[in-house]
Parts: sequence; structure tokens; C-alpha cells
Amino acid sequence: MKNFRFSTLMLWVGLAFIYLPMVILVIYSFNASRLVTVWGGWSTKWYWSLLDDRQLMGAVWRSLEIACYTAIAAVALGTLAAFVLTRISRFKGRTLFGGLVTAPLVMPEVITGLSLLLLFVAMAQLIGWPAERGMMTIWIAHTTFCSAYVAVVVSARLRELDLSIEEAAMDLGARPWKVFFLITIPMIAPSLMAGGMMSFALSLDDLVLASFVSGPGATTLPMEVFSKVRLGVTPAINAIASLILLAVSLATFLVWFFTHRAEERRRKAIQQVMEESQNAIGARPEAKPAH
Repeated sequence: MKNFRFSTLMLWVGLAFIYLPMVILVIYSFNASRLVTVWGGWSTKWYWSLLDDRQLMGAVWRSLEIACYTAIAAVALGTLAAFVLTRISRFKGRTLFGGLVTAPLVMPEVITGLSLLLLFVAMAQLIGWPAERGMMTIWIAHTTFCSAYVAVVVSARLRELDLSIEEAAMDLGARPWKVFFLITIPMIAPSLMAGGMMSFALSLDDLVLASFVSGPGATTLPMEVFSKVRLGVTPAINAIASLILLAVSLATFLVWFFTHRAEERRRKAIQQVMEESQNAIGARPEAKPAH
């Protein structure tokens, strides 16, 4: 009982440590005072003032756009890398390829950002592209960084799959690409969704990489918030952070809801098939012994 109480207490302490600052941030976003540390009553004026801050809203939409593109590209590249690492057991350079895929996980973002900056500068001098750094270079940098996380998540899911299902489909005449898109992809869909959400969150939260590879007119939300915070936190920053928390929470809930419904439908379909097969076996007439 003592261990149970201690573990429960540590659980609530951990949850409070994580979520209590977010709750305080949301509360102070309704502060009527310009001073963050001084409570001046309840007000929603800071949320309305965001509509007039074109620079901040432009950074928000720019970050959301880059995060969406990053999630799509990272899921595609990370899934292909994970498929190669898990399904192709032997090929030349496999160890090197695995190291290159997982290198962004352990490499400091400062080193990654600096190397990408030097790469873009060298490419601009050699081939003339990119002519200037902006959303495209940020998207490439974020995709390079997030693909490693997707590859790790999808690899773990691919190793748990039952290969007999794919082998049975190929024995029935299905081509490998059809097996991949119609059987493998649906079975690893939760891991793809998890990798996409992780890539979206990492791209939306990134400051270091974007600071290295961005250019004039391509300021992301973390860069904009960081520049404003150095001059002092304002309730407007709390308001935009609260809106982002609300959007992320709603997106997470919707993903969980639709995933849960799909899982329930799959279980009911499997249960129905099993019941029908059992009924068919029970209704089958017994073979009479031969005399």
C-alpha cells in the first residue's frame, strides 16, 4: 500500500510538473495588464490584438505550412528508410546507411544547422540554387532532421509485423508494390501517424535549425517568439502559445478518436469473420465413415 501511494504521488507530481506551467500560461494569457507578473483582471484583448500583429500571424502560418510539408516528406522518406533497414537484411553499406539514418538523432542541432548552411551556400555558388534561403531551405532542413525519428518509429513497428500475411498475399499473385500499399501500409498506419505528428511538432518547435538556414522574410514562429522574449514576455506571446496548445490538443484528440474508431471496426470485423467461420464449420455435415 505504501509503494502504491508513493507511486501515485510521484505520478501526480510528474503530471503537475509537466502541465501546471501550461495551465499558468493559459491563465495569464487572459491577463488585462501589460505586465506578465502583475494580474490586472480577466480580459481577452490580447487574443484580439493578435489579429493586428501581421508579423506574428505571418510567422504562425509560415510555421504551420512548413510543419505540414515536413510531416509529409519525413513520413515518406522515413518509411522508405525503415523498410530498407528491416526488410533488406544484407546489402553493401547497410551499416553505413543505418548510421546515416540515425545520425540526426544524436548529432547536436548546432552542428546540423551549420553543416546545412554551408551546404546551401556551396550549392548556391556551384549551381545557383538555392538563390536565397527561405521556406524551402527550412523545409529541407526539418525534413532531414525529422526523417530519422520517423525511421526509428516505423522500424519498430515493421519488426513486429507477421510476415506470413504478406507472403500469403504474394503467393496469391499480388505484386510486391501492391502488397506494400494494400497490406503493409494499413498495418503500420498507427506508426505512420505517430511519426507524422512527431515530425509536425518537432518542425513547429524548432528554433536552432531554422535560425541557421532561414533568410529575410522567412521568420518562423519560434524565431519570432524568441526575438520578442528577449525584450520581455508580453501577454500576446501567452495568447499565441495558448492557441497553439489548443490546436495541438484538438488535433491529438481527433487523431486518437478516429484511430480508436478504426481499431474498433477492425476488431468487430475480425470477430464477425471468426463467428461466421465457426458457424460454417458447425453447419458442415459430418462425413460418414466408409464401409
